[in-house]
Amino acid sequence: MEKTAISASDLTKIYGERAALSHGNFVVPEGSICGFVGPNGSGKTTTIRMLLGLIAPTSGTATVLGESISHPEKYLPHVGAMIEGPAFYPALSGRENLKVLAELGGFPLSRVDQLLEKVDLADRGGSKFKTYSLGMKQRLGIAAALLPNPKLLILDEPTNGLDPSGIQEVRGIIKDLADSGTTVFVSSHILSELEMICEYLIMLREGRVIFSGRTQELLSGQKPIIVAKPEYDVDLTNLAKKLTDSGFNISIVYGSLHIEAAHEASAAINRMAFEAGITLASISVVLPTLEETFFEMTGDSK
Repeated sequence: MEKTAISASDLTKIYGERAALSHGNFVVPEGSICGFVGPNGSGKTTTIRMLLGLIAPTSGTATVLGESISHPEKYLPHVGAMIEGPAFYPALSGRENLKVLAELGGFPLSRVDQLLEKVDLADRGGSKFKTYSLGMKQRLGIAAALLPNPKLLILDEPTNGLDPSGIQEVRGIIKDLADSGTTVFVSSHILSELEMICEYLIMLREGRVIFSGRTQELLSGQKPIIVAKPEYDVDLTNLAKKLTDSGFNISIVYGSLHIEAAHEASAAINRMAFEAGITLASISVVLPTLEETFFEMTGDSK
């Protein structure tokens, strides 16, 4: 049986008459990278705060590393977290900041240089924090969260505001951590990033869990789109009418037909075009991205 790092059963938090999280049920397998997504106000931060023992649930239960969240002192020594961005002393160097945190937490000072190396800051460890770029600050925040050598790492928007290079660096760190056995629970609104690195996904909407499971299961359950592009634009309308008359649901997007159909229908569509004297420049099957699936399931808009 697969071991779990986090497990929630009917986890609920009510503020006044509003349920920030209502009967949340989800599991995060040990050693996985699990994405945590949902529109603003969907309950992500509340859920994370309950898992870290910062607030108590109204009802329901959850376990972290096999221990009840009602006794956070039993599991927090094995959990690292970076919530709402890292906070450091601007005038101290990255290395000095980590040493302060290590001393406060009772962690070996020998971990400081090891972690600077892990997050690719070894060559800038002696530079003052205030001179760091946003990406470097985020990476130092991850290093701080790794000081206790955690079994579980919780990251809240670790790539927020980063440029593509910074996002790639953080993504590499997360992958390396998972490869070494650390469970990573990452909240992010950059869904294309989660699709690239997360094997599991938990999706919230208005305080309710609307999906919990393998990312691939979510994506494969969505309707594929067949994209067909005629060689000549003049044939676009004719092919669209022929396919619509045959019962296909289509739309025209940037000179191509987007057809809702299983991938097996590609051959039939190609044949119909040929019989109508229309040559296709291309035809391909495209599965919806995580971002498209997310917006469809949450009813949110870009």
